[in-house]
Amino acid sequence: MSGAGAPSLTVNGRGLRVVVVAASWHTQVMDGLLAGARRALADAGVERVTEIRVPGSFELPVAAAKAARSGADAVVALGVVIRGGTPHFDYVCQAATSGLTDVAVSTGVPVGFGLLTCDDEQQALDRAGLPGSTEDKGAEAAEAAVATVVALRAL
Repeated sequence: MSGAGAPSLTVNGRGLRVVVVAASWHTQVMDGLLAGARRALADAGVERVTEIRVPGSFELPVAAAKAARSGADAVVALGVVIRGGTPHFDYVCQAATSGLTDVAVSTGVPVGFGLLTCDDEQQALDRAGLPGSTEDKGAEAAEAAVATVVALRAL
């Protein structure tokens, strides 16, 4: 089962500025991911949260880069790509993953990775943090971003 062995993160995000960048496809799943990220950021004490929406997951890296270069302490990237019958899934997943990794490494701003790459809609729903979901990847991405900021500041 995915999520097995996940750490329990409790961090203080007071004073941090976090930008949540969210794709627009798959409304029900995205609503769950956003709600989870909002909850986790509030639980961490983050008060300065900006949310922006982009058309799809392919656009997440450019928006994350702009946020990172505009003074965000952390970025939380949320999206979902569901496999179809063409290689489009592979291209979008690879581009978004590589792009978000590049943003984090090139700017030094942590990027919480909340991009679901699923074989079917049920897998996405199971991870969206909705009632009946087994996981809350939106919350996990937000927690990871804040925890990474805190860890980097200790260096």
